[in-house]
Amino acid sequence: QVQLVESGGGLVQAGGSLRLSCAASGSIVRINAMGWYRQAPGKQRELVAVITSGGSPNYVDSVEGRFTISRDNAKKTVYLQMTSLKPEDTAVYYCYCVDALARPFWGQGTQVTVSS
Repeated sequence: QVQLVESGGGLVQAGGSLRLSCAASGSIVRINAMGWYRQAPGKQRELVAVITSGGSPNYVDSVEGRFTISRDNAKKTVYLQMTSLKPEDTAVYYCYCVDALARPFWGQGTQVTVSS
């Protein structure tokens, strides 16, 4: 069974930084895109960042220039380096990936709280 395990969430003051990581394990075939979604209180879940198998990233406008997504294919791990954090970034962050058979997988989420 494929599992995605997130780590790195927590409480940080505005302007601070956090680094999220997500490692895939289990009987997964080649991973294509990997990324991060988030869901803030009272809001819809939104795509934050995604990175292709070739390393091409895309970001939601609100985090452009502040967040950096990267991946280590050998470790089957995706990272989200978050800097200049704002209270508006407070949300549960969910790891996501799609394998070569177009199967999606989700992590359980990790809480990020940014205090003002």
